[in-house]
Amino acid sequence: MSKITLILGGARSGKSSHALRLAAEAQKPVTFIATAQALDEEMAARIHKHKAERPAHWHTLEIPFDIASHAGKIQTEVVILDCITLLVANLLMQFAQNDHVEEAPFLQAAQKEIEALLSVIRASNAHWIIVSNEVGLGLVPPYRMGRVYRDGLGWTNQRLGQEAARVLFMVAGIPMTVKG
Repeated sequence: MSKITLILGGARSGKSSHALRLAAEAQKPVTFIATAQALDEEMAARIHKHKAERPAHWHTLEIPFDIASHAGKIQTEVVILDCITLLVANLLMQFAQNDHVEEAPFLQAAQKEIEALLSVIRASNAHWIIVSNEVGLGLVPPYRMGRVYRDGLGWTNQRLGQEAARVLFMVAGIPMTVKG
């Protein structure tokens, strides 16, 4: 049986808040994996704000990608991974130059990342709460890099959704059960 709760939704739909709530309700030790990188002042401020919202006793790992190689640092029964959206963006930027992205290597890297993550999850005893944006409901991005990113994240969300025991879709802060 899968050990994954996948929480999808649009920007500011309440995904992260709901993930924090689910983890707190478990009343078990929590590891929070943050994929955001403070590449500018605005993002640094967002990261600081999000850290302040989490209980101080939760263990935080800041891992922009290659999460599987850090699996040994996870010693808790509950793991929040927030978020796949930025994880995939971090991978994309490894293959981007001058507003161009090499699509095939990026998609292969995303697939490798997620399959390695799923192997770690299967081998762990922890319950994983994974947060990701749903990007399939909006307009088609007007530029190639945006379309490549949307496709990579869409595939990633599908793969995680297949493995997840439970999939929630957040709308206006309200969780709707899609699976489980």
